[in-house]
Amino acid sequence: MHKISIIMGSRSDLEIVKEAVDLLKAFKAGFEIEVLSAHRSPKEVAQYVEAAPKKGIRVFIAAAGGAAALAGVIASHTTLPVIAIPIETKSLKGLDSLLSTVQMPAGIPVACMAIGKAGSKNAALFALEILAISDKKIAKKLLCYKDDMRKKIKKIKVKI
Repeated sequence: MHKISIIMGSRSDLEIVKEAVDLLKAFKAGFEIEVLSAHRSPKEVAQYVEAAPKKGIRVFIAAAGGAAALAGVIASHTTLPVIAIPIETKSLKGLDSLLSTVQMPAGIPVACMAIGKAGSKNAALFALEILAISDKKIAKKLLCYKDDMRKKIKKIKVKI
């Protein structure tokens, strides 16, 4: 059963979203991915989001650049957690995406990650952490993941 929905505003966002996809695959987490635009297909976004809980979706990840309204639009149609990945843009290097995402009005919360690939990976991890509250298998995998990171850091030796 899919528990995480990844929605991209454009097919071109896949290069960044791939970081989240790869991590979710490594965790064997159920997810689905869609391309829906807050501006070009708003009715379809609303329909998809409102139907998602019946399919087992528990968390949304939204990737969008520029005006980056996608996460906010998703959040306006659900009470499920929404995690945003601001996509880097050519004109403003993603600062426009970041600011558009974090400037949500009171009552429409969106968790916002870093711009780009780091944000994509963290969005997947944050979604897994949300699911881990009620899923002991995911919680255990997350502990192992963080322990592996710790071990890798401990192995680094710097010689001057």
